[in-house]
Amino acid sequence: MDLAGMSQARFGVDTIMHLTCTNMEQGMVDDALREAKDREITNVLALRGDPPRGSEFWLPIDPRFTHAIDLVKYIKSNPEFADFFCVGVAGYPDGHTDGLPLDEQIQHLKAKVDAGADYIITQLFYDVDGFKDWVKRVRNAGITVPIIPGVMPIQNHTSFLRMTKLCGAKIPPEITAALEPIRNDDQKVKDYGVELATTIVKSITEDPSLGIRGVHFCTLNLEKSVRRILDALGWTHESHRPRNQIIDTAPEQPHLPGRVAISPEHASKVAVSALSHAPASLSVPQQSEQDDDSATTDFGGVSSTWDEFPNGRFGDPTSPAYGVGSGDQWDPGAGGLGVSRAEAIAQWGTPTSIDDLNAIFTRHLNSDPRTPMTPFSPDPLLAESRIILPQLLEMTSKAWWTVGSQPAVDSAPSNDEVVGWGPAGGYVFQKAFVEFFCDEDALRTLETKIKGENGWVTWYAANSQDEFITNLSDEGRNAVTWGVFPGQEIAQSTIIERASFLTWKASRVS
Repeated sequence: MDLAGMSQARFGVDTIMHLTCTNMEQGMVDDALREAKDREITNVLALRGDPPRGSEFWLPIDPRFTHAIDLVKYIKSNPEFADFFCVGVAGYPDGHTDGLPLDEQIQHLKAKVDAGADYIITQLFYDVDGFKDWVKRVRNAGITVPIIPGVMPIQNHTSFLRMTKLCGAKIPPEITAALEPIRNDDQKVKDYGVELATTIVKSITEDPSLGIRGVHFCTLNLEKSVRRILDALGWTHESHRPRNQIIDTAPEQPHLPGRVAISPEHASKVAVSALSHAPASLSVPQQSEQDDDSATTDFGGVSSTWDEFPNGRFGDPTSPAYGVGSGDQWDPGAGGLGVSRAEAIAQWGTPTSIDDLNAIFTRHLNSDPRTPMTPFSPDPLLAESRIILPQLLEMTSKAWWTVGSQPAVDSAPSNDEVVGWGPAGGYVFQKAFVEFFCDEDALRTLETKIKGENGWVTWYAANSQDEFITNLSDEGRNAVTWGVFPGQEIAQSTIIERASFLTWKASRVS
């Protein structure tokens, strides 16, 4: 709410407040709508929402709001809100993950529109032909409100697979084929993502039968790909493609127009900034209307701290992209166990003893097809963790249940099949680390052992009572994954420190 209000009040950007039924106690919907109205936020996206983190089922808190349609009906029937808010709802071109037949899902969508929804924003998709067919079926069902397609540029191969699996998005075989040979080169994957998204947007906006007048880009707080797409589409006011400028040695008495000339000082700033961030960004410096020494000089995004290759489990908590990419497009990071109750029981049974839990984690480590995931590890064991599989199995035998790990890596090529990441031509490095559950007795044993290692081992520990201990200072930070790439400063993709650890702990303990 604060972010939406500030964006709208300070920068004049129309925002859309996401309003869900999840965890909404009696009166909270009214409070949210009134605050949005006070801030003059007129657009609302009404969603049911996912189960709270750590919950198996979605259960209503306020019995009046169990589905998105209930929010729509409430807003549009309430004189205090009806004439003020423009209400949107979600649409699912590839079908909702609840598995209902597509025609039945479209009827649910029509019911939301009949209740007063003003527009539809779709879930992300990559099957353009499937999307076009879905739009025609929606229109044939009598739904006439605007449809805004959700387009998510591919940022890296791993996050693409995770997000499409979570959302149930269909991946055409030609996309899979195009990604396979470049999947270990993050820059090439990102470039392909820009090209693919540009092609998708052109195809759906230039088809007059669809009537698509706008697009919802899912950025996951990584804006550079979207800027490149907008440039390619010709939708930006000014291209961010490189342009030559002449260095004017007498800027106090300029001889040339500002768009042609640049001062020596400004040219130096631009060169240093651009070299330190190339080739991840194709943006070029755009001087603001302020003078050269102004703090508001805009380097076109090249001085941004947003991480373009968010591969780390933790990432950098100071980054705007921190903590996103692991959930769905409506609520990144949200979700319950990640599987239905029936699937959970099929994979994990009903454990009642330490031995039962040991067996579950051992099966997962051994890539047993009966246990492709755990409640704490949504994917099979990564290839890099198999390098330290004997150590992980030994830990599990002690009832130290591992949920994340990586081996030490010393200067592996960035296109390495197992541990590589980032642009080609670079080298990546890793410190070994492991995340695991253990009891307090084991923790004390480890603490005593680590004290004899003279600072070579750092650690954090916390429990469900929010007790927290570490052998680092409050400001201590530990980069455990970093890379060196041509023409760039060192990139640190995985940083572990107190804030990121406690965020991870909260999600796991819940």
